[in-house]
Amino acid sequence: MKKVIMIALSMLLVGLLAACGTSEETGKSGSGESSDKKVLTMGTSADYPPFEYVDSAKGEEIIGFDVDLAKAIAEKLGYEIQVKDMDFNGLIPALETSQVDFVLAGMTPTEERKENVDFSDVYYTASHMIVSKKGSGIESLEDLDGKTIGVQLASIQADKAEEIAETVDMTVENRNRIPELIQEIMAGRFDAAMIEDTVAKGYFEKNKDLAGFTIEEDETEAGSAIAFPKGSELTEKFNAELLKMKENGELEELIVKWFDNK
Repeated sequence: MKKVIMIALSMLLVGLLAACGTSEETGKSGSGESSDKKVLTMGTSADYPPFEYVDSAKGEEIIGFDVDLAKAIAEKLGYEIQVKDMDFNGLIPALETSQVDFVLAGMTPTEERKENVDFSDVYYTASHMIVSKKGSGIESLEDLDGKTIGVQLASIQADKAEEIAETVDMTVENRNRIPELIQEIMAGRFDAAMIEDTVAKGYFEKNKDLAGFTIEEDETEAGSAIAFPKGSELTEKFNAELLKMKENGELEELIVKWFDNK
């Protein structure tokens, strides 16, 4: 009798171990679903409305033009998207260390960035804007003489500000997030900030004490593109779908949805 009980217990133990092994293997897919499910991680900096941001009145989900664009392209290619928020200056390092599969964050494909990552075609073009308090007297680049200007760290505006500083005697300071730039202006620590015009207009709607002017552009790099690790097969795939969206009007629909009333 004792021998029978021991055999039964042994069989039960083997069964439990086998079940544990099956559960652990399924868990590797991240959700208990099939492990062949394709999920791409999108890196972004969710402080850049209407490109990517969190509307706290509606929840904690990151939304915006870039998020919709990523989901639209990914769906056509058979992927799902997981969005990962981080500081803008950490996005390219995240690509280089495989923390994310691609970056959609209103990023301009400069020659310097192209040394480290690959880019899609440009999907949206905007301009730089100088933002300051109303009544500040800052209405042209010459008015920035002797002033302190804020920019987002590692942004194209940071490069542009340094370029302007070669001919205008102004101090350029960096911050990680766009809301920090606005806070510094309102606190009087910055005289102005340089922000993409579409993003700046969103802040004008929320804060009537702000004003600004657009900088006349030369023929340097401009626009936003999707960034990928060097040699990624996703670059060509995303580019192909992006071209289709441009041709069939889907991209324009997203632009109207997110920018038409800005």
